[in-house]
Amino acid sequence: MDYEEMNYQSLSRGREWDSSLAFPALMRKVYGWMAMALVITALAAYGVATNQVAANVLYSNPILMWIIIGAEVLLVISLSAGVNKLSLPVATTMFVVYSLLNGVMLSSIFFIYSLGSIGTVFLITAATFGAMSLYGYLTQKDLTSWGKILMMALIGVIIATIVNIFVANSGLTLLVSYAGVLIFVGLTAYDTQRIKQMFLTAPDAGEHMQKYALLGALTLYLDFINLFLYLLRIFGKRD
Repeated sequence: MDYEEMNYQSLSRGREWDSSLAFPALMRKVYGWMAMALVITALAAYGVATNQVAANVLYSNPILMWIIIGAEVLLVISLSAGVNKLSLPVATTMFVVYSLLNGVMLSSIFFIYSLGSIGTVFLITAATFGAMSLYGYLTQKDLTSWGKILMMALIGVIIATIVNIFVANSGLTLLVSYAGVLIFVGLTAYDTQRIKQMFLTAPDAGEHMQKYALLGALTLYLDFINLFLYLLRIFGKRD
């Protein structure tokens, strides 16, 4: 074995070692950032709901609510499309701001559902999300085919939701809620596997890959929030 071959094998083992260290670090980042965002959202939602002045300002001003919704959409699009151009601190700040604004908008659930049922549904959501994310992480089955099916189903749910705004059919509301639960249960497993596969071959856990971990956290955060809201519509007890 000559020197060049020995050097090549040494470099190959080094890359494998770096990759093996990067993968768990990046996955911890994903779940850590997701947990951070959920805490910020929960605190913001409860804070607005328990502050009469803030609640009055928000819910008496439809223009302000539309501005917040527009800002949320813009933040998600900017993060997803421009992640390579953003620095990690800027991308992280945008994620924090998004989770904060989302919490402000979700404060409405405290005026609709009892605090006890919100807590119960949150625990149900956490258990369901955890089980499906673990499945997506551990399964040897390729879930790629789930992606297109679930996205088509999600489009159908969005259309049905828009239609139901005008017809206000309680049966359709319940049907859409059950469909939403199934869709986001599936997306949780699918997205977890997709994130895992992306990081299995990560060369390192540098800033570039950490930004993709932030995007993974955003994806799972959205899966969790949507699953929670659909479950709340089914199991939540109204005040």
